[in-house]
Amino acid sequence: MLRVGLTGGIASGKSTVAELFAEKGVPVIDSDKLAREVVLPGTSGLESLVQQFGEKILNQDNTLDRAKLRQIVFNSTTARQQVENILHPAIRELSEQQAQQYEKANQPYCLFDIPLLVETGQQHRFDRVLIVDVSEEIQITRVVARDGSSQEQALKIIQSQAPRLERLDAATDVIINNVMLTALADEIDFFHQKFTSLAEKQPTTLIC
Repeated sequence: MLRVGLTGGIASGKSTVAELFAEKGVPVIDSDKLAREVVLPGTSGLESLVQQFGEKILNQDNTLDRAKLRQIVFNSTTARQQVENILHPAIRELSEQQAQQYEKANQPYCLFDIPLLVETGQQHRFDRVLIVDVSEEIQITRVVARDGSSQEQALKIIQSQAPRLERLDAATDVIINNVMLTALADEIDFFHQKFTSLAEKQPTTLIC
């Protein structure tokens, strides 16, 4: 089974791309969803976070206060690294379990939707790396319109991620998402055919 890592900067349209692939029946392993699973009450992930940052990161019902943790991480590079060290191995383990299930089901390829794929150096895990690319100006415009952020806030978020050129350097495939949805759908059709064809030539890839 061909394994394709999917990523892109904030407001690049990565989630829309993942949805369009999913509509074609392509299995999508969503790291954001897995990140929520590994911090559910009773998990070792949540327990480790509490040990690291204290019960202040919990809601009254003992679920994770995501806003609180996000604030801690956003203001501290050290805290962000600590969270990543706790959660990323657990997320990767779950994603691999899902991938193995898809491989057993003879899926030709699957997408690993990972927002911070480049930032966390995971390029080597995949046969292909598909980057959804967009200009910084469009990113800022979309973030401001979507989240009600100021341009300064939007720029700060963008600058906290990998530089655009660094993402592109990691890519084997690129979707330019400065276009209308109909044109984006055509791009998905092209890559769906491409990945299916490549999968026929490389049916099995083991990832350590």
